[in-house]
Amino acid sequence: MRFPIAILLLTLLGSCAAINPNHDPAKPHHTAEGFKNNYSGSVNKKFSELVQWQIERRQQNLPRPPDNPVPVQVADLTAIRDYNTPGATARPPAITWIGHATMLVQAGGLNVLTDPALSERASPFRFLGPKRAQPPGIALADLPLIDVVLISHNHYDHLDEASVLNIAERSKAAGNPTLFLVPLGMKSWFTDLGIANTIEMDWWDKQVIRGVEFNFTPVQHWSARSFWDRSQTLWGGYAVFAPDFHWYFSGDTGYSKDFADTKARFADRLTAGTGGGFDLALIAVGGYEPRWFLSGQHVNPAEAVQIHKDLGARRSVGVHWGTFELTDESLDQAPKDLAAARTAQGLRDAEFSVMAIGETRVMPARPQP
Repeated sequence: MRFPIAILLLTLLGSCAAINPNHDPAKPHHTAEGFKNNYSGSVNKKFSELVQWQIERRQQNLPRPPDNPVPVQVADLTAIRDYNTPGATARPPAITWIGHATMLVQAGGLNVLTDPALSERASPFRFLGPKRAQPPGIALADLPLIDVVLISHNHYDHLDEASVLNIAERSKAAGNPTLFLVPLGMKSWFTDLGIANTIEMDWWDKQVIRGVEFNFTPVQHWSARSFWDRSQTLWGGYAVFAPDFHWYFSGDTGYSKDFADTKARFADRLTAGTGGGFDLALIAVGGYEPRWFLSGQHVNPAEAVQIHKDLGARRSVGVHWGTFELTDESLDQAPKDLAAARTAQGLRDAEFSVMAIGETRVMPARPQP
């Protein structure tokens, strides 16, 4: 058994009944103990299934070393920092992949960061657990001041305590505290860290920050940071509408009808007359093998392509790969499987691609009415 990963999974697979203080009986995804998915209920796995997986991966010596290193670029820090400098000429939207599910999205005059996890390990422990295969594309100290952080759920590879503390402290010292948008039930975790500028969101809740609209959307997953809190805080994705850029972030998810529901929910915002579908979707494409254990909670690249279609996105970028060895596929396998899925489903390479860690892509600004 690979000790660090096994210990992390044992930590996350534990559960204990608790009272959900946010329980709203009128909402089907609320339960007295926590939350559940819209279309699958729970995606919990038995301890015996975890043990079976760990035995199989050891017997098969998985994951195997990648054939090629994950591509890395030196980040263009000058352009990144200049994005919303006061008095500067307005710049088009841009995205920079920092690694795993952490993306810097610069649009609508805001620096927005998704699921910050920039520490060396994705783990509750500093001395063991999945270790980064390469440094973040932008170091914490080099990040621009972040206006909004989007948290999809509380797993350690998506929410890192040291990262959020650093982001919060730097922005507070600069007089522009970062706003953290978090799933329902997570505010107390941030409050315990001394981070007060936090707003909890239930599915379909909306917040507007400086003219940019953030909507928390349902996906199929779960949450936990210990033995005792499984699915006691919510999880989800984000649909973001800035005047110059409409974008979506999936967080972690299994495949479900939630993505078609999201497109339907915002149909009036995504018509040809309003500029078309989402300009960009950031969709998880890694962490999917073995399918018998992970299919309910993590999509594979073929399902990610279907999500791209369900959302009606004009372009998508695959995230959640190449950074941490969390599952059985090699670090470089997701882009290969994504290329095959694109071909099978009739997409051009530019419609759904991946990026190098540290790479910045300037995106076309949305046509204005």
